[in-house]
Amino acid sequence: QLRRDGYHYPVQLLSKSEAGHLRARLEAAEAAEGGKLKPAQRNKSHLLFKWLDDLIRDPRVLNPIEDLIGPDILCWNTIFWIKEAGSPTFVSWHQDKRYWGLDSNDVITAWLALSPATIEGGCMRVMPETHIGEVLPHEDRYHEDNMLTRGQEIAAGIDEAKAVYMPLRPGEVSFHNYCLAHASGPNSSDDRRIGVSMHFMPTATGQIVGDWDSAALVRGVDVYGNFEPTPSPATDFDAEGVAFHEKASNALRDILYRDAAHVTNRL
Repeated sequence: QLRRDGYHYPVQLLSKSEAGHLRARLEAAEAAEGGKLKPAQRNKSHLLFKWLDDLIRDPRVLNPIEDLIGPDILCWNTIFWIKEAGSPTFVSWHQDKRYWGLDSNDVITAWLALSPATIEGGCMRVMPETHIGEVLPHEDRYHEDNMLTRGQEIAAGIDEAKAVYMPLRPGEVSFHNYCLAHASGPNSSDDRRIGVSMHFMPTATGQIVGDWDSAALVRGVDVYGNFEPTPSPATDFDAEGVAFHEKASNALRDILYRDAAHVTNRL
């Protein structure tokens, strides 16, 4: 289904109690940071959180990824997607390939729900088969409630009547190709919508926009060496991980904002 339509869901990855435990650890870290993570801490987050670095190496995550892209796997990025209860924040229709600078069509996102991701709560919706063919034209609109860096949005070619909603319960995961058009609406529920996305690619992938980039080798071998290997944090926010995270997040900012009209503080 993923190769044909560009997505597959739901898959029960963690138990409800495991998901609740990870949510509690994240929210404890948010409390320690003054109530929420800093924008930069929401990207390349496996460099800051040991439990997330462990998760991107978990066989329950990697077995389906290997089925899709082969045995030699890099994790390029991890991102927290958090919409507060009643929040107007949204994600506009977009294709990640347009901005990430990766030269492969076989990049797979695993999106894990740590809280209920309902339609009311602003779950992801996708446009089937848009991972096939050329990337659609995008415009940078910088809407203040858009969670994307540049407020990037597909300018034409989206038919909302064909959109497929992908609600998830805590512990469930969806998979989609990063070429697929996807979006999500505001959270009108009375609970936070908390998810973490993990982005996997074959080791043969290259970075064609940035001068330097990093990734974690999570399975197999990397004979290409196109990405600087990321360290595995020994504890949450350990010194080595924090230092590497600063370099990696700055490089990611340069990639995502290449040729942008201006830079926001969303990363």
